Amino acid sequence: MLLGVLACGGGSSSDPAPAPPILPPVTPPTTGAATFKNPLLNSGPDPWVYQKDGFYYYMSTSGGDLRLRKTAKMSEVGSAPEKVIWTPNGSYRDIWAPEIYFFDGKWYVYFSADPMCCGGHRTWVLENPAADPTTGTWSLIGKVATSDDKWAIDGTVLEQNGQRYFVWSGHKDFGGGVENETQRLYIAKMSSPTALTGERVEISQPTYGWEKTGYPFVNEGPEALHHGDKTFIVYSASHCSTDDYALGLLTASSTADPLKPDSWTKTATPVFTKNPANQAYGPGHNGFFKSKDGTQDWLIYHANPMTGQGCSNSRTPRMQPFAWKSDGMPDFGTPVAPGTALPVPSGE
Repeated sequence: MLLGVLACGGGSSSDPAPAPPILPPVTPPTTGAATFKNPLLNSGPDPWVYQKDGFYYYMSTSGGDLRLRKTAKMSEVGSAPEKVIWTPNGSYRDIWAPEIYFFDGKWYVYFSADPMCCGGHRTWVLENPAADPTTGTWSLIGKVATSDDKWAIDGTVLEQNGQRYFVWSGHKDFGGGVENETQRLYIAKMSSPTALTGERVEISQPTYGWEKTGYPFVNEGPEALHHGDKTFIVYSASHCSTDDYALGLLTASSTADPLKPDSWTKTATPVFTKNPANQAYGPGHNGFFKSKDGTQDWLIYHANPMTGQGCSNSRTPRMQPFAWKSDGMPDFGTPVAPGTALPVPSGE
């Protein structure tokens, strides 16, 4: 998540020659078929995509402001105009992980920022009543937090049983104002698009070795995914300063109460990991979207092209389709190498 300040210096690797790349089951392009190549942009940590009325809205971490792209084709997001929709005017720093949504007739952007007080980062929300979020006025509504108001980043929205929930990464309070830096996943009920109600509930913390590479230990970047009778939260684990930043998976029934920790089952192994042969180090902080015609599921994520680049702006946004296993679980495959010609999302 952190930009720059925790990044390791780049350099050549002393690892042995990589094995031949293992590619996911992507249909090869036919003669004359439209294709695209990753990365989508030269930089773009924490990529996020939202779909509405035939358009895709793309955001990612810039660090100092919030920027929005609108496109009818995700394969062409790199050439879509970029608009700065909000700048902090010196009141906030380290602005991370924006996510845009349309709820109840208005647009909302949730993001993380350090208000330069109060122990660091919190999650915040902007609102815009315009029909097109690239127009109109974005207003800062305020903090999105439960009453304990602890350090928090990477807010996202889960919809389940007709109710919205906010899910984020935060610290545990040990009392007396002391917080453990280990990042855990929390959930709380939303009373409106801009407010939470009740207390936060912890649903995950780093427990496996693959979640504990680097320090502090990290569960962050939660993202909701629905399929059949299952609800998933895909999250990022280990520290972004390492090459081993990876995706983990929580699973619940589609009718379960997400506020109950025992509704969630954690998969014991990561579900999307680095692929040095394909220039993908630290793949994570992902999002999901459907193809234009609704027939394909796509994963968007960031990864570094070289080892040791850590939490820097070297992280580039990449996308690729994914499949579903016979038991209803997602199969994300492995990161595809930059420069590989992939068919554009179906319907484009």
